[in-house]
Amino acid sequence: MIIIEEPKVYGLEATVRGMRNPMNSWDKSDSSFCKVPDELCSVCEDRHTDRCYEGFVLGQKDHDLMLRLAKAGPVDGKFRRMITITVDITAPLYWWKEFDTYKVGTVANSCSTMHKIHAKEFGLDDFSHEHLIDYDFYLCAEVDGPVLNEAPHVFCGGVQHLNLTINVLNYYRKKFLETKDKKYWWQMIQLLPSSYNQKRTILLNYEVLSNIYKHRKNHKLDEWRHFCEWIETLPYSDVILA
Repeated sequence: MIIIEEPKVYGLEATVRGMRNPMNSWDKSDSSFCKVPDELCSVCEDRHTDRCYEGFVLGQKDHDLMLRLAKAGPVDGKFRRMITITVDITAPLYWWKEFDTYKVGTVANSCSTMHKIHAKEFGLDDFSHEHLIDYDFYLCAEVDGPVLNEAPHVFCGGVQHLNLTINVLNYYRKKFLETKDKKYWWQMIQLLPSSYNQKRTILLNYEVLSNIYKHRKNHKLDEWRHFCEWIETLPYSDVILA
């Protein structure tokens, strides 16, 4: 599961100016702001609405130059680093673990499991569970090799196992709130599944998104494929995909 909210793109005008610095070609820039921002492109008869974002209209010449530079590689396409985006993302910890490999040019403020793990009761919707099986019964005796620490026989599927974990987490949460004993806090921290959904507010740029799209668009995780589909909806996304 992944939820993407509140995207906001910044720096488009400065990006166009900086992109034309190497050849001193500012006079060839044809980007502008709409004269009536509230109506955006409805008053711009010679503009295309797919090149307008919140009142800034990317001109055809500037758009063509962006595409040529982007296709030439990350050195010539370094202007993409100047197009920044902030966005709220809620996703499971197993996805965030992979996202954290893209650290260059990114900043993240996350909801804290260290400080706020006990703030509310755990529920099934706090976890990504859309692929869990709820009818495949698990039996310890069927496991190849030794059963770890004489684990009990539990006749249930994946969904039931997660619900059991949630009940245990809530038990130790209650004990921690009652006693403030840190040993119960540790039970929550070390038992928390990687399917736990965490919200982060992210700052990144179009160059980072280009690298993500290139390497993750056909990933086995649904979250990555959905994230790449979202990238395709961003303003001037063809510059990212070039």
